[in-house]
Amino acid sequence: IAIWSISALTSLPGLAVSPILGDLTKIFPKATDLDIQMLTSLPSLLIIPFILLGGKLTEKVDFVRILKIGLWLFAASGILYLISNKMWQLIVVSALLGIGSGLIIPLSTGLISKYFVGTYRVKQFGLSSAITNFTLVIATAVTGYLAEVSWHLPFLVYLLPLISILLVGHLKESRSDAAVEPSSQSTAPSGQTAAVDTGGSKYGIHIKEKHHFSSGNSGLMISLFFLAIMAPGFCLDKIVDELKERTKAYSLLSMAVGLALIWIAPIEWLIIPGCILVGLGYGIIQPMLYDKTTHTALPQKATMALAFVMMMNYLAILLYPFIIDFLQNLFHTQSQEFPFIFNLLITIATFFWAYLRRDTFLFNDQLK
Repeated sequence: IAIWSISALTSLPGLAVSPILGDLTKIFPKATDLDIQMLTSLPSLLIIPFILLGGKLTEKVDFVRILKIGLWLFAASGILYLISNKMWQLIVVSALLGIGSGLIIPLSTGLISKYFVGTYRVKQFGLSSAITNFTLVIATAVTGYLAEVSWHLPFLVYLLPLISILLVGHLKESRSDAAVEPSSQSTAPSGQTAAVDTGGSKYGIHIKEKHHFSSGNSGLMISLFFLAIMAPGFCLDKIVDELKERTKAYSLLSMAVGLALIWIAPIEWLIIPGCILVGLGYGIIQPMLYDKTTHTALPQKATMALAFVMMMNYLAILLYPFIIDFLQNLFHTQSQEFPFIFNLLITIATFFWAYLRRDTFLFNDQLK
């Protein structure tokens, strides 16, 4: 339960600011565009280096101590958000949030790799993924409602680490050591499991404004996307056991079909299944890459290796808008369909690569 509570926190950074973005210029009339950009981006910017720092510290410091420090910083940011009334104060607290969440994010997967082995590890990763995305869906709805009452109230979600602080005392370093060693001995190179984390899944499908979808339908599409990411987590081990070496290829195929549906016909009855298919494929393939990471690293380096991979999630989120803008300028297009076409082409190419290389270590996910 302690580990699940950590997984629930990884989707929260930046969430509370989203429902009040449109009102920030009214709340703080003197706030500049740079101020608002810093408020929204600073947590993600600081998460990246502190993910690496947190992963590195686990090699030398008791991981429970690192976890507690991160949780206290996270919770402290929630308290300070509630009493902050100036933009510069919110920006400083956002930095604190990024530091705290950066320290705990690599442990959301690292703890599972330390405490569980074999098929049971797969089930735990699946449940962890489901909890992460379920928390995201619920917290998004709750913060939206709280924002209508007061702009301060959405920050209440950042007090959830207080629950985790009460639970992490049950985690002991000695138990993790016992779990790691059997993992390195009993898991054969061909017997891969599926780990789950969604560090970079807090951003949904882009809604095409020019097609005039209602906010209600747009919210439904995004919710279905996150729910689809969550769904495989409840039976991830069974999915991998059934698909085996074709798991990643079929996941990529699902994403490609979904992206194609969103692109070819901007009507809701095609976009909704498209969102679901993309979410299902994403919900399977990304966590499995985390598990592959645990098999390529030495047991004592597993958390650090996961930190590097999770850092790439956040780096991609930060760089993606700039990459798309560069490519749109390169091809002289400002089409809102361009990001879907670009991602579709990449996904199709990766699908063929995954299918042709399905018997190699990277793509073969047989549990036995």
